[in-house]
Amino acid sequence: MRRFDSAQIDFATSLRHFLAAKRGSASDVAQTVTDIVTAVRQDGLAAVLRFAEKFDQVSLDESSLKVGADEIAHGVRACAPELVDAINFAAARILRYHALQRPADHRFTDEAGVSLGWRWRPLDSVGIYVPGGRAAYPSTVLMNALPAVVAGVERIVMVCPPGRLDPAVLAAADAAGVTEIWRVGGAQAIAALAYGAGPIRRVDKIVGPGNAFVTQAKRLVYGDVGIDGLAGPSEIVVVADANNDPEWIAADLLSQAEHDPDAQCLLITDTAIFADRVEAAVEHLLSGLATAVTARRSWREHGAIIIAPLVMAPDLVDLIAPEHLELAIDNPEAMADKIRNAGAIFMGRNTPEAIGDYVAGSNHVLPTARSARFASGLSIFDFLKRTSLLNCSREAFEQLARPTILLTQAEGLAAHAHSVSVRL
Repeated sequence: MRRFDSAQIDFATSLRHFLAAKRGSASDVAQTVTDIVTAVRQDGLAAVLRFAEKFDQVSLDESSLKVGADEIAHGVRACAPELVDAINFAAARILRYHALQRPADHRFTDEAGVSLGWRWRPLDSVGIYVPGGRAAYPSTVLMNALPAVVAGVERIVMVCPPGRLDPAVLAAADAAGVTEIWRVGGAQAIAALAYGAGPIRRVDKIVGPGNAFVTQAKRLVYGDVGIDGLAGPSEIVVVADANNDPEWIAADLLSQAEHDPDAQCLLITDTAIFADRVEAAVEHLLSGLATAVTARRSWREHGAIIIAPLVMAPDLVDLIAPEHLELAIDNPEAMADKIRNAGAIFMGRNTPEAIGDYVAGSNHVLPTARSARFASGLSIFDFLKRTSLLNCSREAFEQLARPTILLTQAEGLAAHAHSVSVRL
């Protein structure tokens, strides 16, 4: 864990250097993933089954690849009723939040008499990657599937690594209305969604988190299909004054540290004494945390405490451009108004980031690796297409013709010019 003090002469340089350091695995998976994607594109289902046996040590065939309705129903029954209620509670709130994002079509006629506008239409199909590995993630299902449902996507496909599917994941799929689920994971799953593989038909867009192999596969197939983005390790910035309980702030920092050894947790505070108390609270919580091995490595290798006047916090946050931002201060709304770069802002002392991860209703799929400078979190807009609409009357065309011809001639595009002049 690093400390930075704005009173130090090298503060800005040291902080920028720290933020620029690469987090994540140094292993190069590019060639392996290229080979996998190429094989699936060429051999389809045979390659998918071959890689399932090679990487997952699972022998599958076409009949066992799909998760049936009975298995989904069994998963729901296997969950504790309280957990199913929590999943349905979260689903209802996520649906409500995203329904309010639905944009309107628009048409108007301008002063030249041209009818202009735009309309929104849903994608035809979407694939959702739901990782296995360290834990089960029913929230991933809800956060990725429900915006697509609200957008009106007709076919929503889910892929999960083969093996026992966690009942909570199946319960979340049931709550979201996802019925097409395939037992395939890794880069081969992304390739199957992008190009099709036997009974797995290709989709128009792929969303959902994954490891380095999944991320590289999404990078490779982008252009043939759409993707939501290239997610990196999770990150959080907490801006906190000394009026907070240090244990609360420590818990919020560790809530991201436990995700991944490469996650980054940063505290911005204006007093060294409070910083010391939070640091001590982090160590105390780590001593009894079930996920301490992961969280401790994240905190020690990538964590930092930044001591600076809170008036500097908006500029520091914009420099960091975090995925998650907590403002545990008086009047957090005023500070939030001054911040431009953050995936999601959790305002006030009673709004821990974990609330947003699960049940608040806002989406937890957010831009990582400082990409909040130019990217936004997942929304229904990721599952919609906007089409421009134009209709010229004869009179409107004649008003637009001459300027159009002049511009086409300036660019040396004779056929463009002729397509207008021939109508005059």
